[in-house]
Amino acid sequence: MGTRMEVAQLESRMSSEDYRKLQGLFHDPSGAPRSLSRAEFINQAWSSVGCGSKEEYGLLFDSVVITQEHCGLLLDIDTLKEEGCIDWAGLCSFLLLELSDKMKNSRTSSVPCWMPPRTLTCPHRDPIQKVLHSQSSGQYLTVSKGGTVGQWGVDDMSLLQTYRLQNCTVTPKDLWVTDVVLLHNLNKIAVSFTSKEVCFYDILSEQNFSCKYKLQGLKFTPWCLDFWMDPSQPDQAVLTIGDIGGQVSGLYFTSAQISLFETLGLRKDSDSADIILWEELVRGKHHTCYTLTHQAHMPAWVRKVCYLGSLEAFVSCSTRPQTSMVIGWREKESSSLRVTSFSTKRGVWDMDHHRGLNLIATAGVDHMVLLWNPFVASEPVCALSGHASSVTAVCFMQTKQQLLSYSKDKVLCLWDVSSQLCVHRLVGVFPKTQEDTRTTLFLHEERQLLLLSFNSQLLLLETVKEDRKTSSHEHPVTCVLYNSLFRQVVSSDSASSVICWLADTGRKVKQFHRCHGNSEISTMAQDGTQTRLFTAGTDGEVKVWDFKGRCLHRMNAGLGRAVRISQILLLQRSILVMGWERMLTVFRLHSFSQSFVEPSEWKGGVQHRSSVICAAFQPPHTLVTGSYDGEVIMWNSSTEMVLGKLHPHKEDSHLSARSKEDPDDSIAVTQLIFIPGRTSAAATGAADLVSCGGSGRVRFWSTSHSRLAGQFTAHNKELGSIRMTISPCGKFLVTADSEGTLKTWDIESYCRVPDDTTTKEPPKLLSNVQLHHDRVTHLELCIHGDKLLLLSSSSCCSVALSNLQGDAIGLFGQEEPWCLNPAQPLRPQHAPKRDRRDPKNVGDTGQGEKRSLPASSDTPVDPSCSTSAGGGEEMWERIA
Repeated sequence: MGTRMEVAQLESRMSSEDYRKLQGLFHDPSGAPRSLSRAEFINQAWSSVGCGSKEEYGLLFDSVVITQEHCGLLLDIDTLKEEGCIDWAGLCSFLLLELSDKMKNSRTSSVPCWMPPRTLTCPHRDPIQKVLHSQSSGQYLTVSKGGTVGQWGVDDMSLLQTYRLQNCTVTPKDLWVTDVVLLHNLNKIAVSFTSKEVCFYDILSEQNFSCKYKLQGLKFTPWCLDFWMDPSQPDQAVLTIGDIGGQVSGLYFTSAQISLFETLGLRKDSDSADIILWEELVRGKHHTCYTLTHQAHMPAWVRKVCYLGSLEAFVSCSTRPQTSMVIGWREKESSSLRVTSFSTKRGVWDMDHHRGLNLIATAGVDHMVLLWNPFVASEPVCALSGHASSVTAVCFMQTKQQLLSYSKDKVLCLWDVSSQLCVHRLVGVFPKTQEDTRTTLFLHEERQLLLLSFNSQLLLLETVKEDRKTSSHEHPVTCVLYNSLFRQVVSSDSASSVICWLADTGRKVKQFHRCHGNSEISTMAQDGTQTRLFTAGTDGEVKVWDFKGRCLHRMNAGLGRAVRISQILLLQRSILVMGWERMLTVFRLHSFSQSFVEPSEWKGGVQHRSSVICAAFQPPHTLVTGSYDGEVIMWNSSTEMVLGKLHPHKEDSHLSARSKEDPDDSIAVTQLIFIPGRTSAAATGAADLVSCGGSGRVRFWSTSHSRLAGQFTAHNKELGSIRMTISPCGKFLVTADSEGTLKTWDIESYCRVPDDTTTKEPPKLLSNVQLHHDRVTHLELCIHGDKLLLLSSSSCCSVALSNLQGDAIGLFGQEEPWCLNPAQPLRPQHAPKRDRRDPKNVGDTGQGEKRSLPASSDTPVDPSCSTSAGGGEEMWERIA
């Protein structure tokens, strides 16, 4: 049977004259355009053009039809002709799409590849209020709530000096900095205090950070600051103040480089600073400075302010829904501001402006990132959904059409503005903190580094400077599956694309775009017959597809809401969907008589105290579910009633008492797998269930005795959530972390002998290798021919194929294909970054350094071990 690889060869062999002959086939004798059926196209193209075989023309026809059908799906066309026809326009569209795919695949991915985060040694004992970068010196400044200033080096981000801001207005213990802003080209910083004043400090004077001016007499406590200077007229500058009374004030300086304020006749305080009273500015006493204000946010606090010189307008935000964002427009020859209010559901924490696109991004309390045209207040340009918690910070990358957003649940997202898609998610690398932690985000785009503060902690993220690398997808890969029926690999990404690959060569067979519109595909599953593919989108829907790209059913899992689905589990007569609430969402087999399927009620009701995020099934009727708070519940899948609960030891029991509103990532159960081949041994008390989660820990459970049989730390707990898979024979466990490291463990005899104690010794470590540059999102061990192979997908946009020894066979999509025929050599794209030692000395007993595995082709496989999700193949044949 032919493949798309052969079709690509046919296209490259055809000349322009061949294409002219092909075009002539789509016109009847009178010259009118016509369509051709499959048989007509194959026979006429083969006889007229003569370049290629009938099989190759058949493959070309099928590919064009699939592309047309997929486009039809996007236009909500539910019924398609069983036997398609193609015309010349359809063929040209397909060829252009193929060319576009090749061009896109040849481009270097713009998704950053982050180095492991580095926690900087910080001088601060209280929350960091602001991170600044001085363009003149190249150094970085951090200022804390208590007035401590840290000065950091340019190259290695080492702490150079520490200073203390002096303010005689209050005692040192009562000093509270609310915000800081750098006055470009003036060598000053402006600092706002809860003492209702703004102080201006020289940063290059003989006495570093000596106070030059004090602006006092403000009506409310200033909470946020911004400074703008006209690049063409440096004397023209604007300092913007937002306060807790809902007022936004703009100070216009007309001689900034000479003097901010008129100093004649001013009194000084004990800090030798000139005192400027707010009332004097309002009355116009200072000719070098005048003010404009509005109070549109009252009574809410102003969270952030910004002056946009290109628009001559003040932009501010608050958590009051009616005035989530306000733009105060400066009008010529007017002493007041024209105010425009932008409303959201629950208010806004932060905002940023992209100068080139003239878009404003807002960080919503309602988990949404909205992009606004500043001239249109009625509705946003678009909404970027993907966060599961309040978004606290947004920051545009000005040299790209990209946006960074950070949420309270410690998730950093990178958005492509043009496609409105999340192209990268960074989780599990940020420190564990309390819910009320103050977090700031500072992006230095020129150096490609990101500084995040968590109270007094300072975290540095830098991108990897590396050569062009192969990418399987254009966007982060979210899931990968093996289809033994077609001998293909199926992968999905955050841009809602699904790609089918040939496992034998790594070549792309077909690609389906926008399967869930602009929503990310979070996970996938296959039915037992492997003829149906289930994709879950963050739009809250699960779609059922055939492998021709036709959508057969839409499952309304989120009930119209945008939710993040973590797993789809197929049982014998139902499908379970989970990830966003405490109860399982179930779809019964009889409901699939309709194309749009509604969920049924789960008979067992709500039993978990936090969101259910994973599950596993053991025939004939044992179901286990794991939740975000670390709880594992066993069910009878037939009656849907609870059988029991699994609990870790007492040292972890206090963690599970946390509420679902403030869960701890380190105790979450993110994956559950029953060990194949241990059904009989489990009855005597042997471990038959494995769980893993956010602490890097793997646990082995005896479900028959409801106890923890063993546990060990597989990866550094600071790396966050890990992924795992178990071989169909039940002998090998593979784990992976957020740094792209994969470890293979021998679990054939681990926790197999019943024992009342819990072993904490890890199983034998067989290999430790880094195949990816970023977080591994999914793992799958598969039997391909006579070989046991490992599939892994990553946020670095790659899908890798390897064996259990850790040897990379290649990355799907690499230029040079591999061949799994034993008579021909394997051709890896890159030699993997091997480290047989565990670099962080976590989970390695030291005995796996030079240990080797038997060849994967010789690995014994238990034919009784099913690789399907939950059986019931004959039942799911009836879907569609």
